[in-house]
Amino acid sequence: MTTLVLFGSFAVFLLLSIPIGISLGLATLLSIMYSGSLPVDFLAQGLVTSVDSFPLMAVPFFILAGEIMGKGGVSDRLFGVANALVGNKTGGFAIATIITCMFFAAISGSAPATVAAIGGIMIPAMVRQGYDKRFATATVAAAGSLGVIIPPSIPMVIYGVTGSTSIGNLFIAGILPGLLVAGGLMLYAYLYSKKKGYRGLDEKTSLKKIGQATWDAKWALLIPIIILGGIYGGVFTPTEAAVVAVAYGLLAGLVLYREMKITDLPKVFADAALTTATVLIIVGTATAFGRLLTIEQIPNQVAQAMLSVSTNEIIIMLLITLLLLVVGCFMDTLAAIIILTPILLPIAVNLGYDPIHFGIIMIVNLAIGFITPPLGVNLFVGSGISGLSIEALSKAIIPFFFAMLITLLIIIFLPQLSLYLLEFKQ
Repeated sequence: MTTLVLFGSFAVFLLLSIPIGISLGLATLLSIMYSGSLPVDFLAQGLVTSVDSFPLMAVPFFILAGEIMGKGGVSDRLFGVANALVGNKTGGFAIATIITCMFFAAISGSAPATVAAIGGIMIPAMVRQGYDKRFATATVAAAGSLGVIIPPSIPMVIYGVTGSTSIGNLFIAGILPGLLVAGGLMLYAYLYSKKKGYRGLDEKTSLKKIGQATWDAKWALLIPIIILGGIYGGVFTPTEAAVVAVAYGLLAGLVLYREMKITDLPKVFADAALTTATVLIIVGTATAFGRLLTIEQIPNQVAQAMLSVSTNEIIIMLLITLLLLVVGCFMDTLAAIIILTPILLPIAVNLGYDPIHFGIIMIVNLAIGFITPPLGVNLFVGSGISGLSIEALSKAIIPFFFAMLITLLIIIFLPQLSLYLLEFKQ
């Protein structure tokens, strides 16, 4: 009965449009009071102990780094490089947008931040080039999902902490899957652009033009090299890398590019603090919610239910994928990872899946949730930038959804794609 109270109240709170973090906390509190088997301060303890983690300190710093990069002139220069590479091709602006999102994803670690930073530049630019506004907005919203797949990634940090898995290894494992997803999005963008006759710029590309754009963006392009190179080279941990990203972002914005002023910093820090507070509330309440699930033996019951359907590892993984896709439509990514990792990871390991590989599967699954209504955060950010309705944008995003779904299936059935680069770390 406690389980019914837990999930029933959580569903009611969500239907009342109460924020996900508050809904999780209230549902946990009601269930504790109903069962009477746990002290009420169980929730308070969960809120404190869940965020008392050194690896988790990377989250607020990556959020702050993303805010700084978005306002420090980095986005414009990253697009300059992408446009120099493919701007004159069919669908060049759309493909350049996806490449720019890839670059920014290697800096921000957040999907909505990627959409906000790149969408404000690229959606108006694509419309001016004759692209349909719905397609332009859908392109940015879908490509923004790369923010959590290509490292560094905030959900990877959360999965690593929750699943007791190496965050550095997750970052390495996310590179090739991230490139695959980006490739799938670019392929669809090219085919659609070819069908609609969206031609590139008349200017011919050249090594000189590419070189000039790369030189202009050199400080921006150094950011992912410093962050990821430092982690993979053993120079610093992912948490320390996040601090380095903040310091370098301030240097780039204030000194190197000079597109950010000292007077801009209070708003940058305030925005980052607001996002961090939201994230940590979700982390704390989701952790308490997940612990209560464990006490009620829900993970074991879910595992037994799945295994009762079939013992075939492919069927079980497809069921897990379906579950994650549905959950991604209704639940915040970080909350879903914290709640579902203790349930699904043991099942995946028993089926023979590597914890790192399963982490990538889980994160790509939930990344698709950023573009699926009703919760699809990227849709709301894109809608706010372009002025399109969520309904119109939801229809335009459907082909991108299937492109991501196909790449997800490839990632599931080709574990080498996630684990190959880890062999070079040994």
